[in-house]
Amino acid sequence: MKKFVFLAAAFFIFNTVNAQCPINKGQAQLNAGFGLYSSGIPVYIGMDYGVHKDITIGGEVSFRTYNNNWNNGNYRHTGLGILFNGNYHFNHVLEIPLNWDFYAGANLGFFFWNSPDDYEGDDFSDVGIGLQVGGRYYFNEKLGINLEFGGGNALSGGKIGVSVKF
Repeated sequence: MKKFVFLAAAFFIFNTVNAQCPINKGQAQLNAGFGLYSSGIPVYIGMDYGVHKDITIGGEVSFRTYNNNWNNGNYRHTGLGILFNGNYHFNHVLEIPLNWDFYAGANLGFFFWNSPDDYEGDDFSDVGIGLQVGGRYYFNEKLGINLEFGGGNALSGGKIGVSVKF
């Protein structure tokens, strides 16, 4: 019974808090989480900044490592990505409830892959241009979860994480 009361209270609190989104003009938001990728699990941290009630710009750093077997050896590869993005938030246009945030945009990034010296096709770097679409659910005015899909960068495929406004 105590668990039920706790869950009911938590549900009531989360659903009655006045959440506001997307990021207001002049407001910043920290994002962190895990990427979706076929090899290894990338981690990322980034920041978005509101430049208009519907537009944010931001940056992000990601890191990924994975092992593979090739030519009778086990090789460790690492990747580092630096990304700049811009997003349009559809909340006002689509009249989305305040605790949700739906956005789409473009990104430009630089990534560097490092592999052992004796691995064929070792180190390389590249510039990536991509698109992303995503959404957030805010539990309150400061804390939310996000899910984003996109490509053209070191986290190609997508990412999931948390967002904190300040």
